[in-house]
Amino acid sequence: MALWQKDRVSNALVGVGVNIVILILLTIIYGLIHLTLDHPMGLVIVTALLSFAFFFLGSASKLKPVAYMIGLSTIYGLIAIDDVPVGEVVTRALLYTDLFLAVPGTVMVVLGLLICPSPRRVLTNDIAARLRMAYRLLNNPDGRLREQATDMLREGTTGMMKSVKMAGLEKIWSPHDLACLKQAAISSVSILALADAASRSAIPQGDAACLTQVFEKMAAIFADGDYPADIERPALSMSSDTIREMANLLPNFTTPPVESSETDSEKKKSGFFDEDAFSNPDHVRFAVKGTAAVMLSYLTFKALDWQGIHTCIITCFIVALPTMGEMVSKLTLRISGALIGGAFGIASIIFVMPHLDGITGFLALVFVVSLIGAWVKTGDERIAYAGFQIGLAFYLTDLKGYGPTSDMATARDRIVGIMLGNFITYAMFTSFWPASAYDGLGDRLRGLKDCLIRQTRATTPQTRTKALAETQSALLESERTLEYAMSEPVHMRADRRQIETARSAIDDAAILSEELLATPGRADFPERAARLERIAS
Repeated sequence: MALWQKDRVSNALVGVGVNIVILILLTIIYGLIHLTLDHPMGLVIVTALLSFAFFFLGSASKLKPVAYMIGLSTIYGLIAIDDVPVGEVVTRALLYTDLFLAVPGTVMVVLGLLICPSPRRVLTNDIAARLRMAYRLLNNPDGRLREQATDMLREGTTGMMKSVKMAGLEKIWSPHDLACLKQAAISSVSILALADAASRSAIPQGDAACLTQVFEKMAAIFADGDYPADIERPALSMSSDTIREMANLLPNFTTPPVESSETDSEKKKSGFFDEDAFSNPDHVRFAVKGTAAVMLSYLTFKALDWQGIHTCIITCFIVALPTMGEMVSKLTLRISGALIGGAFGIASIIFVMPHLDGITGFLALVFVVSLIGAWVKTGDERIAYAGFQIGLAFYLTDLKGYGPTSDMATARDRIVGIMLGNFITYAMFTSFWPASAYDGLGDRLRGLKDCLIRQTRATTPQTRTKALAETQSALLESERTLEYAMSEPVHMRADRRQIETARSAIDDAAILSEELLATPGRADFPERAARLERIAS
């Protein structure tokens, strides 16, 4: 549920990677067991030190996406082994852990290669989706459609560039074809942005129909897994700069820039740690708060001698994030997802389990709930995490040992553990050095302004489309930071007027990015950029 990917290459890499990581973790846990077994104080000290290290890495290094999961696995492994008898049983438990984690890794590799599309096909489908959205905007725009188009625009090219990279690893596609598809991915974002701008003004029906016909043909080619090599510039009335620029982009839609290799080599390589890893006290403060939450959760369930609520420790690693806005958002998703998944689990124990007499029915039950959780997880990023929690809470509720359980105490204990972990983490992060998401909005807005400046300096169709894609990613970061700031507790939330001013500036920057694509030399750009800088300061 957590690791499954869209394409076969990513699944194979993740499947192999998870087994390598687990082997390393089990080796570390095995070594630490010899230091802490039968030494309760030693276990407490090691747990605290490891928690601090993983939280610090999650805040100040390139391990941000996985540091918390590695820390969670290591700490939980140490705590679980603490209840296992000494001797051969410990070694056998670690070996079986490696075995049952090797199974999903192997399934991801084998099943992913059998049923998942190639990353190239995922890429061409994404390009086709943007072209289809563009001609829908030109034909019959409405509020809901514009909202969907905006969400698609804000994705930028991040996902599509990942597909290009994964397709390159397959070594079965021509580098020239991949370069053309890479440019097509960047161009599709610009076409969608121009269509969004055009939908807000009156478009001659003849021009709209002509562009729609071209986009439909292109989308059909991409949907078949190919790309158009020569696209003729359609004959339009050129009634607006936006329409003219859309027509100008088409002949170079799949033409890669000659200077692409030079620009890639100019990118500055960054190290493993962030530049301010050892100078910014916020990283240490974050690690201290996270460690305090983990240790308080550990001491709580040990003092209560309530082993079933061990999910409180897992929760501390999952919901701890650098700012309060991020943490509240994720905490809300974890609570709602856990309650829904737990409700599914309890309902199935009461109403479904008594009627099951074999593994087939139980697998069907798991399939249905997993499908619901996976459907939510593949949705909008704002709610995707709740889908994972629906599945996880259901598995924790209905699975115990090596099969299904009818014990209601399991569901109760694990949901109580999740709620307790949420409460402890929230209390720690709001009581000590609370960090507001609004404090980081200035940097986001300055980055957005720099992207807009690069748009004005672009001289070729390829560089203009690439600059626009970077601007869309910067817009997403700014909008998401503002959303986090608005979800923070009232006592630390920014003033409403400040939030509205920032929202207005971001909305204006979104419109400006589309306008710059059609008219790079806008006379009002310096004034609008200066306003963005003032708000960022």
